[in-house]
Amino acid sequence: MRMQVVFVSNYFNHHQLSFCDALYELLEGSFCFLQTQPMEEERVKMGWQAEERPYVRYVQPDGTTTGGPEWQNLLLTADVVIFGGCDDESCIRERLAAGKPIFRYNERLYKEGQWKAISPRGLLQKYKDHTRYRKAPVYFLCAGAYVPCDLGIIHAYPEKMLRFGYFPETREYAPGEPFSRKKKGSILWAARMIDWKHPELVVKTAAYLKEHLKEHLEEIPFHITMIGGGELEEEVHSLAEELGVTDKITFAGFRSPEEVRAAMEESEIYLVTSDRKEGWGAVVNEAMNSGCAVVADHMIGAAPWMIRQRENGILYHDGCEQQLQEYVAELLQDPAECRRLGEAAQRTVRTEWNARTTAERLVRLWREMGFLADGYGTAPAEPALLADDQCLPAPPVPALWTDGPCSPAPVIPERRMYRYLTERNKEDRT
Repeated sequence: MRMQVVFVSNYFNHHQLSFCDALYELLEGSFCFLQTQPMEEERVKMGWQAEERPYVRYVQPDGTTTGGPEWQNLLLTADVVIFGGCDDESCIRERLAAGKPIFRYNERLYKEGQWKAISPRGLLQKYKDHTRYRKAPVYFLCAGAYVPCDLGIIHAYPEKMLRFGYFPETREYAPGEPFSRKKKGSILWAARMIDWKHPELVVKTAAYLKEHLKEHLEEIPFHITMIGGGELEEEVHSLAEELGVTDKITFAGFRSPEEVRAAMEESEIYLVTSDRKEGWGAVVNEAMNSGCAVVADHMIGAAPWMIRQRENGILYHDGCEQQLQEYVAELLQDPAECRRLGEAAQRTVRTEWNARTTAERLVRLWREMGFLADGYGTAPAEPALLADDQCLPAPPVPALWTDGPCSPAPVIPERRMYRYLTERNKEDRT
């Protein structure tokens, strides 16, 4: 059977499972995921390996593909191809020559800093990778709110960028759940203990809370659980001893993804302290789905799109320790507000930012654009040279939604994002 949609990436992982399951169902089996390389052992140990699915095919070392046609043929004949983390430029050129659309799927380009955009060598490479497709039917699924800004710097994919992300399992809960299981004053952080995850901020927050709430600890108890390990683990433990907060922090070490979700369901507040290197941050999805009041750094890719300030969570200005600490203290002193934010967060994931809704929107978008209809484009006898004026024009993206996944992704300068988020919230409330 000819595939309507092929999703090709380096490996199939648990963050893609629910979304791919939904596409497989919606397309009545006319979908496959093409994994191009084995998953690294470190990722396997972290629980990234997804359960086997009938639609997953693997590219073998000799170039053959398990379970069907050669992978090059799959990519050339499918109505739509999603490239995520693995872009074969020859396939892109051949698909464009045949008038077939491509959707690229990735995180931001400049995690280290947008200053890298001024490098002449870097600009040339970005032109080859992205800018030359600006008029072609190549679209970008932006896994993070800062992707459009990065792509805008190099003038790539104008009016062809869509809000997207990662979509871990969305759990269904009975009314009032999991809130009945949450422990009063419970705060959770789960990540690798490495520099850009900033575990030290959690320890410093514990010290601030212990001092700030010292006269009210009986009626306002708090305890922080830190899950994870890594190169900074010893340093973080030492900092906790130095600040005198070992009684307020449990260092739980490494836990499986299932154990992390269980801990989220028992926690009132979830902290996400990563910086700009966190392209998306699937823990935001999971914590919101678990009914946590999420307090997150505004530079995390998922945060500006999923969290609406003080409506379903709280964003603090990147790296601002004082803001982070004060927001957590506020939530501990106002359990009703904490519960309200958790319920709103849960609703956001259940109704909008989930795999099923995203897949339904994307399939509808493809059909509206004519990509899943027979006869889109006509293949020339010989592949054309890839240049803007030699490609079939890209059909415009219909604005079917103003927010949420698959809606047009706004290009907001990085330096203005926090102000934009704050102002948007004020406008929404008036």
